[in-house]
Amino acid sequence: MSPIRALCSIGILAFVAVDADAQIATTECRLTAAWLPAVSAQCSTLTVLEDSSAPAGAAQIELFIARVPSLNAAPREDPIVIIAGGPGQAATDFYPRVRAAFEPIRRERDIILVDQRGTGQSAPLQCPQVSAATVELAEPATLPALMEACLAELDGDPRLYTTSIAVSDLEHVREALGIEQWNLYGVSYGTRVAQHYLRRYPQRTRALILDGVAPSETPLGPDVAAQSQRVLDLILARCATESDCADRYPAITTQLDSLLASLATGPVTVVLADPRSAMPQTRQLSLAHVAAVLRLLSYSPQTAALLPLLIDAAASGNLAPLAAQAQMITSELESALSLPMHNAVVCTEDAPFFAATAPAEIETTYLGTTLIDALMAVCEVWPGGVLDADLREPLRSDHPALLLSGAADPITPADYAEQVLAGLSNARHLVGPGQGHGLAVVGCVPRLMRDFLDTLEPDSLDASCLERAQASPFFLDFNGPAP
Repeated sequence: MSPIRALCSIGILAFVAVDADAQIATTECRLTAAWLPAVSAQCSTLTVLEDSSAPAGAAQIELFIARVPSLNAAPREDPIVIIAGGPGQAATDFYPRVRAAFEPIRRERDIILVDQRGTGQSAPLQCPQVSAATVELAEPATLPALMEACLAELDGDPRLYTTSIAVSDLEHVREALGIEQWNLYGVSYGTRVAQHYLRRYPQRTRALILDGVAPSETPLGPDVAAQSQRVLDLILARCATESDCADRYPAITTQLDSLLASLATGPVTVVLADPRSAMPQTRQLSLAHVAAVLRLLSYSPQTAALLPLLIDAAASGNLAPLAAQAQMITSELESALSLPMHNAVVCTEDAPFFAATAPAEIETTYLGTTLIDALMAVCEVWPGGVLDADLREPLRSDHPALLLSGAADPITPADYAEQVLAGLSNARHLVGPGQGHGLAVVGCVPRLMRDFLDTLEPDSLDASCLERAQASPFFLDFNGPAP
């Protein structure tokens, strides 16, 4: 759920025949994100109706497509499509950050990236005055008016930017590229898209890789507080069992409780250096900011390794590191996700199916009901969109599938993948011990994904190597973990 939108710089125009009846124009381009090396690709656009049920001549949008060519001059005919999460992240934004995970696959197959409509360069839905960070940090009472203002700024119709229509878009792309069958990789919310594509177009789907699995029948939102608390408890418990961390932070749980209690009375002012100018600046640090840091740093063992240090520093009176992390996370949320596209999905496919009352156990979590309250406030005014009648049904399939989970995933726990596994007769579920949200980049998983696509035999994979992938050691000071 991170990064800065990928950019594509145009090079030499070329035309590539995709089948006997069609051609698609492509340009040499480069996909970039933050400070990472650029990815060379072949980029193109495909024009589709914004409303597929409208007559010819109605409003159109352009879907942005990038093909990262195989390292093999004669690649296999079944590429892999990368479907990003969020909802609201663009595939061309996600891929540069995880490209290493797909290099073994790219030895024999092209990588296809399609920015889902409303994200990246596919008719992006934008309201510059309101970002995804708003929902994370705002008081719920302020959100309806903000969302009304956001809706007034949109160029597109937000009812037409849901999973159901995105799946049809993917099929149009496949046809335009002249691909008979392709493989699908979906991460987080992208696993919902991948599952529904398989449901709709089984004959066009060769195999499925689902990473951080979201069951079709389970609305995302109600479990977040409980799962976030579970994973935070696991992180702090691991600190208590590791001698270096336990010695350095003997009272970390008490320190966190005190920090949360103090901020519950109101925000505090923190002075920290501007990252560009190094000049001192003041920032408000609220309970919502700290909750966002705890939740989003828990997504990955690499970032979770910072949490005891940040909590201890704050308990000692040094709130600047925590405030700096909150500022970084807010900035990333603003650039990484299209809030309107996120709302289009959540207010159609999730919020209407929340239970009338939140689970009682979330009252005792550090998030409480804040996230649910915020989503419900947003969806009070955000219009529901196109929803296929069967989108929320459990997937039933005999297609080869590989499911991936992190044991310490705070948003899509391994139990979710087990739900989906129940309906798949030719599938396997791998769980990374101590790992978080998104397993593709971990240890030997890139090789396992390649082997799976080569053999289509999930049960034959030797996944013992996953046991060797360890969670990152905790930072003991601002220089890092112990040597």
